[in-house]
Amino acid sequence: MKNSRIAAQGLVLLGCGKMGSAMLAGWLARGLPAASVWVVDPFPSDWLRGTGVHLNATLPATPAIVLVAVKPQMMADALPTLQAMGGGETVFVSVAAGTTIRYFEETLGAGTPVVRAMPNTPAAISQGITAIVANDAAGAAALDEAEALLSAVGQVVRLSEEAQIDAVTGVSGSGPAYVFHMIETMAAAGEAEGLPAELAMQLAKATVAGAGALAQQSDESPSQLRVNVTSPNGTTQAALEVLMNEADGFPALLRRAVKAAADRSRELANG
Repeated sequence: MKNSRIAAQGLVLLGCGKMGSAMLAGWLARGLPAASVWVVDPFPSDWLRGTGVHLNATLPATPAIVLVAVKPQMMADALPTLQAMGGGETVFVSVAAGTTIRYFEETLGAGTPVVRAMPNTPAAISQGITAIVANDAAGAAALDEAEALLSAVGQVVRLSEEAQIDAVTGVSGSGPAYVFHMIETMAAAGEAEGLPAELAMQLAKATVAGAGALAQQSDESPSQLRVNVTSPNGTTQAALEVLMNEADGFPALLRRAVKAAADRSRELANG
């Protein structure tokens, strides 16, 4: 990133909360000069103040990238302040949930290159996954730049159409919360079976983290990994007969949960 178009023309980060801070830390670690970054944030953290970036200063006229990381409810006030950058070669990358590409085009101009992204919270430890999709004005080069930026905090996948972002929200955007709730529930179940609370939580956290790492690194499918740990008529099979019940087990429950999140994402996008 040191000798990139972004380094030469500059990057504006609009909003620097947890997600924005994680991305900024990743960019700086990859060699993007602090002098090439302008951050607009009304409540900068001590960490942000110490990075050496331009903080709440006059913005460049035509930066390479504007990355929008403000909360959706702040968008109506924040985005119009950048109208002068719209319609040209500045690429707008949005990680704001529920804000459509059309909203950016209507606010900034139809010819504005826009990339919409849906990251998730493990980005805070560079273990996230982000889905991206762009408008016609963006093109391949803008998608490449957005992927290079967002890969600083984890994996990046490209969508074929914007409508898929709602399903992504239901699976990976909201998904960490499902996993955290699973950890809570496993620990509580262990405690109910006689384990001390602290030990039950330690076991639950390590089990979920280890299983996730194994699924990520193994050449075998999650289905096969499940089979590998399931002895016929053993303890795991007894548990899975409860969890895999089609009426009220994991399959039905998670289908409903993901659909609820995706439906809410659609509602937010439609105002």
